[in-house]
Amino acid sequence: MIRITNGLVINPATNLEEVTDVWVQGEKVVHIGPGNYPSRQVINASGKWVIPGIVDMHVHLREPGFEHKETIATGCLAAARGGITTMCCMPNTNPVIDNECIVEFINSMAKRANGVNVIPVGAITKGLVGDELANIGKMKEFGICGISEDGKTVMDSALMQKAMLYAKGLGLPVFSHAEDMTLIGGAMNAGENALKFGIKGLPRAAEEIIIARDMILAKYTGCHLHICHVSSRGGVELIEFGKSLGISITAETAPHYFTLDDSVLEDYDANKKMNPPLRTADDVIAIKEALQKGIIDAIATDHAPHHYDEKDQPIEDAPFGIIGLETSFALSYTHLFKTGILTAMQLVDKMSTTPAKILGIDKGSIAEGKIADLTIIDVDKQYEINSNDFVSKARNTPFNGMQVNGEVCYTFVKGNIVYKND
Repeated sequence: MIRITNGLVINPATNLEEVTDVWVQGEKVVHIGPGNYPSRQVINASGKWVIPGIVDMHVHLREPGFEHKETIATGCLAAARGGITTMCCMPNTNPVIDNECIVEFINSMAKRANGVNVIPVGAITKGLVGDELANIGKMKEFGICGISEDGKTVMDSALMQKAMLYAKGLGLPVFSHAEDMTLIGGAMNAGENALKFGIKGLPRAAEEIIIARDMILAKYTGCHLHICHVSSRGGVELIEFGKSLGISITAETAPHYFTLDDSVLEDYDANKKMNPPLRTADDVIAIKEALQKGIIDAIATDHAPHHYDEKDQPIEDAPFGIIGLETSFALSYTHLFKTGILTAMQLVDKMSTTPAKILGIDKGSIAEGKIADLTIIDVDKQYEINSNDFVSKARNTPFNGMQVNGEVCYTFVKGNIVYKND
């Protein structure tokens, strides 16, 4: 028995926000509240939050094929340090996660790691080339939690409709990487600072066109559509409209879209290059408002590690992507809770409880009888983000040197301590 005492327990699934004790035995939470049970370990969580382990719906672990960037093992270490107990890895690996053999490979490598739950996301099409559907049914048998063409978009609407029908029948969400690939080469954010700095990328219209198309297809197929990494005001407005029509749709954003705007690009730092790109200050405001209103349902990282040499080149030549597993809670707490945009309950819900609901997994709750995936965080601890301290293989963060609050003290997975901040 492990007793976690005097922490502020926040559990949106049961609407609990109370200073109390949590008792863990074996893999499960066995009691919440005072008690006199014998315990082999007592953890004093006074002044700290005790929350259900964070569920990150959108990460890139790079293995197989790009182990110089990240591996499943190092990604799991980074997740544990960030308080993340479950994460969904995207299929743009080499070979692509487009068949049951690669799904089983991911599962087996995750079992060899530190215990953090890793759930693969299957590709929509074979090889992510957009021509032929992958064997979605077989991948579901081996444990995928959804399908996505992440890093690309299925541009053939008829093929996307067919994929949605399969997903509906299998009870899988469709993760939409909403970017019209025919607009590549336009201004990174439709004529704002990025164009001034000579940086090219995908404009807001690229995001909004595919959100609109995929909502229409979801309406007629009845599948659940999840929009990844929303970055623009127009995207927010479309999602709000889709929800008003009763379409089964949820959405996520990432910390960089509510903490940074495109004005930071003037130093040409390749660590600030991601896809979708940073937008304008008005878009940042829209993302924060959407989180507050519940239009955006979840916060994910889109953790996209790259080797130092890949990012250490001119911004126009560097690959897209930043890492986020070790910084997501602190950034979210600092920029959303401390500023009054979200309550504690709302923040935990968007980082844990609602992502678990979208995925249809029994996670995101601290309650008696539930698996003990939980995180203890010293929310009063202020520190400076230092990429040299990361346990990820990668260092490509735009947040190096930023002051934040919220340091993870312990991460539990299935009752086991997988991270302890000494």
